[in-house]
Amino acid sequence: MIAVACFIGAFIFASLVEYWLHRLMHVNEKIGERHRDHHRRNEGQGVALEFRDYVKGSFIFMCVPFFFSIPAGIGWMSGALAFAAFSAYAHQLQHENPTKCFWMKMPVHYVHHKYGMWHHNFGLAVDWWDHVFGTYKLVDWLTEEELARPELGFAQLRWW
Repeated sequence: MIAVACFIGAFIFASLVEYWLHRLMHVNEKIGERHRDHHRRNEGQGVALEFRDYVKGSFIFMCVPFFFSIPAGIGWMSGALAFAAFSAYAHQLQHENPTKCFWMKMPVHYVHHKYGMWHHNFGLAVDWWDHVFGTYKLVDWLTEEELARPELGFAQLRWW
C-alpha cells in the first residue's frame, strides 16, 4: 500500500515541480537561457531526449525515499519515472500533434508557444497547476492551422 501511495504522490509532486520549473524559466534569465532557445525553435527534442533531461534533473530526488523504506523508494521512483515518461511524450505530442492531447480541454503547452504566453499555461503534461495557481488562460486554439494538419496517430512523432 505504501508503494502505491508513494507512486501517486511522486506523480503529482513531479507535475507540480514541472509546473514551477517551467514558470521559473520565464522569470530567471540564467535558468531560462536554454528555454528561450526552445521557444525560438518551437520544437521538442524527441521523447527519449526529453525523458533523459527530466530524469537527469531529478534522479537524486527520486532516490531519497529509499532511505526510509524499499517499498516507498520503489513506489516513489516508479511514480516519478512514470510522470517523466508521460511528460516527455506529452511535450513532444503538443509540439507535433496537439489535437491528440485528449486529456486536456486545450493543449496548454502548445497554446503557450503558439500565442507567446510568457505568463500563462505553464503545464507541459497536465493543466492542473495552471488552474490551481491562476495561470490557466483558455483561448480558441483550434484554428484552420491545426485542422489543416494531416491526421496522425498517437505514436507518430519524433522519438529520438
